[in-house]
Amino acid sequence: MRLGKVVGQVVATAKDPSIAGYTLLIVAPLLGPRPGDEEPFVAIDLIGAGRDEVVLCVEGSGARVAENTAGVAVDAAAIAIADSVILGNDLVYSK
Repeated sequence: MRLGKVVGQVVATAKDPSIAGYTLLIVAPLLGPRPGDEEPFVAIDLIGAGRDEVVLCVEGSGARVAENTAGVAVDAAAIAIADSVILGNDLVYSK
């Protein structure tokens, strides 16, 4: 799983029918070895996340485990919106 911040959205009129009706989020990774150095990635939104929210994403086969993404052509899915993030003893994010 990866923690990231929603920084944008992809709008695609022409797309695989399996992702019709889903929002595609652009997510910037957080808490990596060097936060900000990793490229943002696109994740299908399963939880109604909005811009600037911190989300928990799964990738690869994990993105297709949820009931509504089984057999869907996705590589990443936002599955939770973080209320807070605590790193060590420090609160580093609070909604």
